Amino acid sequence: MSGHEQSARATGGTGEPLVEVRGLRKYYETGPSVLGGEPVKAVDGVSFDIRPGETFGLVGESGCGKTTLGRTLLQLETVTDGVVRFDGRDVTELSGAEQKDWRRNVGMVFQDPESSLNERMTVGEIVREPLDVHDWETARDRRRRVRELLDTVGLQPEHYHRYPHQFSGGQRQRIGIARALALNPEFVVLDEPVSALDVSVQAQVLNLLEDLQDEYGLTYMFIAHDLSVVRHICDRVAVMYLGNVLELGRTAELFEDPANPYTISLLSAVPEPDPTSAIDRITLRGTPPNPRDPPKGCPFSTRCPMKIRPDGFQDVDDDVWQQVEVFREVVRERSRLGRSLSDRVAGLLGRDTVRADVAELRADLFGDVSLPPSVAGPVDDAMDHLEANDPGAARDVLAGAFDGDCDAEPPDPYEVSPTGRTSRCHLHREDETDPRSSVEWERSVFTD
Repeated sequence: MSGHEQSARATGGTGEPLVEVRGLRKYYETGPSVLGGEPVKAVDGVSFDIRPGETFGLVGESGCGKTTLGRTLLQLETVTDGVVRFDGRDVTELSGAEQKDWRRNVGMVFQDPESSLNERMTVGEIVREPLDVHDWETARDRRRRVRELLDTVGLQPEHYHRYPHQFSGGQRQRIGIARALALNPEFVVLDEPVSALDVSVQAQVLNLLEDLQDEYGLTYMFIAHDLSVVRHICDRVAVMYLGNVLELGRTAELFEDPANPYTISLLSAVPEPDPTSAIDRITLRGTPPNPRDPPKGCPFSTRCPMKIRPDGFQDVDDDVWQQVEVFREVVRERSRLGRSLSDRVAGLLGRDTVRADVAELRADLFGDVSLPPSVAGPVDDAMDHLEANDPGAARDVLAGAFDGDCDAEPPDPYEVSPTGRTSRCHLHREDETDPRSSVEWERSVFTD
């Protein structure tokens, strides 16, 4: 571990926050369509701080809102609601010349080192562009600054007049880093800066980023899905799911003793180099819900393997309960989309495809399990509503019968360690079992 890593891990960043995010939301309004008129809730009420000099990690599955959050912090996307303060100043209220002046203090390295560079511009023009936009010094000073930046990121003077297609992926990413640093920013968003690179090149770029942070005192937000990279470079980590931050804390602590069921599931998927290791893996069911129609309770409730069951269903067989949850998701999607075009055409032709489809659904989900009366009644009622082409009523029946605390109420952020680590999960309430003890788990998966 480098000296930088040791000092950063010890402090986790010091001083007053450089970036403060409170209740940040980014919704995409789409208007009426065949998919429904609800907005896409890409970021849905996120709050955190980033301290000067720290590397703040943001992880989660693809589509969870990581990139949108990063772009919104830099005002590349318009904030729907909430506050973003940079050095105490609310940047969501800036516009025009004030916003342009503020953007001198921030930079971004984009995920794809190929598509983020203009193929029609030389490397010198690409790196110089921010200097030109902000009318930085004289033309001669700008050219000198670009050559300094190219040298800083490990490129040669002759690369100034070459085009992006003449470089490897790692070299293109270095060009992107040079462009982001052109105006000496304090804060840089790194959007999966090494995901498209070979492992050996990843190490070079990560070492470069750490060296630049030491030299220029930079503060990073590091967006990634590669947990091993995050563990190496980040001081603190926020785990994001469906536009929400579910767990936030110091990197080493979060990896060694995860508190949130989603974090536990995510870390269980980290590849283990020992082929003889007997580590239990958690395979999450299905995919995240559509961000147009997220759960009204816990965002992770539709896939959580540790979900709290409502009263009266604790003794239901696990296989039966899992099929009920799958059925609820099928009904949820149908209630959002309504009848398909093919169903409507079949109805006009006199073909009863709906009844056949419901019969097939019943056989697939419940053909091999025996349902207790408390479960069979609501399931049968919901099936009847589906046959009547009323998936909304079917959804209401299932919600009324099977909704528990996880379905009904968003969890608060509970403190789960003396260091201030937080986790949003109803299982952290005093009357519930800690999720870390509710699954059989090999603790060695979280230790070196």
